[in-house]
Order: sequence, then structure tokens, then C-alpha cells
Amino acid sequence: MLRKIIHVDMDAFYASVEQLDFPELIGKPIAVGGDGARGVVAAASYEARKFGVRSAISGVQAKKNCPGLIFVKPRFERYKEISTQIRRIFYDYTDLVEPLALDEAFLDVSNNKIGCPSATLIAYEIRQRIYQELGLTASAGISINKFLAKIASDYNKPNGQKTIEPQEVEEFLEELEIKKFFGIGKKTADRMYHHGIFTGKDLKSKSIEFLIENFGKAGAEYYNLVRGIQDSPVRPNRTIKSLGTERTFDENLSSEIFLLEKLDGLVQELSLRLKKSNVSGKTVTLKIKYRDFVQQTRSKTLPYFMSDSELILDVVKGLLFQEELKDSVRLIGVTISSLNTEIKKLPFVIQLEFDF
Repeated sequence: MLRKIIHVDMDAFYASVEQLDFPELIGKPIAVGGDGARGVVAAASYEARKFGVRSAISGVQAKKNCPGLIFVKPRFERYKEISTQIRRIFYDYTDLVEPLALDEAFLDVSNNKIGCPSATLIAYEIRQRIYQELGLTASAGISINKFLAKIASDYNKPNGQKTIEPQEVEEFLEELEIKKFFGIGKKTADRMYHHGIFTGKDLKSKSIEFLIENFGKAGAEYYNLVRGIQDSPVRPNRTIKSLGTERTFDENLSSEIFLLEKLDGLVQELSLRLKKSNVSGKTVTLKIKYRDFVQQTRSKTLPYFMSDSELILDVVKGLLFQEELKDSVRLIGVTISSLNTEIKKLPFVIQLEFDF
């Protein structure tokens, strides 16, 4: 049965909240984050994005890209407050709301509280209410599943929306560039280019056997996604079990000192993601992959929850020097688990089919 899924994504959320609260920042390039040697950008205004300033890059690099950049310290409590108000608006339309972070969520409006048969109109009304009640803009994507709705929400940003009708799905995906497929990162896209896959049509021409052989288990998922097949329901009680980030190096590293340099940035990025998702954890895991692809993990569980970068980095340093490296390293990653989220039983939901 076809669902009606909306993906609502706030426009430059952290930066927009700062401009809302401090009008003197309106129209100026701002970055939420730190500008010091260890600073990382959590969010950038659209004025700053024109200069290549984006989330997760270092504050030093951001200043090089945009010399007139204004740095603002994050105020996560304020962002959480606004996020709660936005979700109250969502719940006026449906109880099937799956937050992905403070600034985005999936909504299943197949059976909605206002009895509106059009998901497109509901998305427009939600965006209008967010602007009228909170003074912020949001973009939305509307389609038959989460994958398509997520892609569609990026199409008319900022302050816009796009609907992919059921009868448009096949043509839309065939014309879509591979790099725009949600879930296909730069490295996977580069591998696909190597096999002559540049668009959804190219991907669709490959057999499931070929895709599994070249992309592992993900190959079967790509086979289905390019055909518009994704049956993952909106999970209102979605529980994050862990958060992590990792880097593969262009050249293998053989010294703990060089690895520490990379880990610093990784931990800063992870800390931002934890705060964005409003979670913290007790268990820190360091992943090390050597040049021969042998993988090693080292973990430590603390008696308290943490999301602060300095606390996490202290644990990571201890794990790194726990034992000597066995070889040069091609990849490192940091994950935090044992999160302060309750594990709840997810409901089984049956959706009915309606016209868009």
C-alpha cells in the first residue's frame, strides 16, 4: 500500500535561530561553532554557504573560505526549545512523527488528524505555520516513502517543497544523478562512476547480482531504491543506539601522533552530532583499520553519560595508546553507544492507500 510521507527539514536551523534572536545578524555570513584551532562548524547561514562554509569543516578552514565570517557560540538549549515547538505543530497533523535530529523529521500523513487527502497541502500548511508561529522557514519533500521524501526536501531549498507523485517516481529516479541519491556518499558514487553508473537509469540497468558483487549487501538495497521500493515505516519511537564518525586516509598513517590530529576533528564532529540529536552516551569505541584491512576495536565504558568533545577525546586518547599499532593505519573511527535513550517496542503500523 502506498504511504504519504513528508520529510520536513528546517533551513540552516541553528544559524537561522541565531538570526531570529539577534536581528543584527540577518543577511550576514555566520557560522555556529568554534573559530579556534580545534573549532568545528556546526551550521552555517546561507550567506556563508556561498563561500563554501558548511557543517563539520574546521573553524580555521571556514575563516579561510570566508574572511568576513561571524562565529556564534552554539546554544543547544535554545535549539531544543524551538525544536520542541516545531514538533508540537507536527503532532497537530499526525502521531506518526520520526525525528531524525532537532531540525528534521519524517511524518506519515496517510491517515492524518485533519482529514486532508493531500500530503502536499499538509506540508504547505505545516511550513506556513512554522513561519507564522516561530519566524523560521522550512523545506519539505513529499512522496510514497522516506527515501524519496528525503531527496525531494532538498530540491527547492530554502523555503520550498517538492512532491514526487507515485506516477512520477520511475522517471524521477532514472533522471536523478547518483550523487543525489540519499545514502550514496562520495566514495560510493566514485566507485559507481568507475562502473559507468552516473544516473538512476544507469543503476537500474545493472542486475542485482552485479550490484551485490560490487557493493556487497548495499547492492540489493540500491537495486530496490532505484525502483522506488522502500518499505521502511515512519517510526515514532525510533531509538538511536549509537552515533559514530570515521575517516579513510589518502595515505596510511603509522604514528599515533598523526592519528591524534585526525581523531581531534572526528571527536569534534561526533560531539556536534550528539548534541544535535540531543543524546549522550557512556561507551566509547575506537575503530582502527590497518593497511591490510584487518580491523581492531577498543572500547571503554564510563559510569556517566557524555557528549562533550573534551571528555570523549580523553577516553579516545587512552584507547589509542592502550597498545602499540600493529601496522600503518588506513581508517579510524569513533563511536559512542550506551546512549541515554529508552528502548521502546516499535508499533506495527498498517497504512491505507489514498490519492495524493
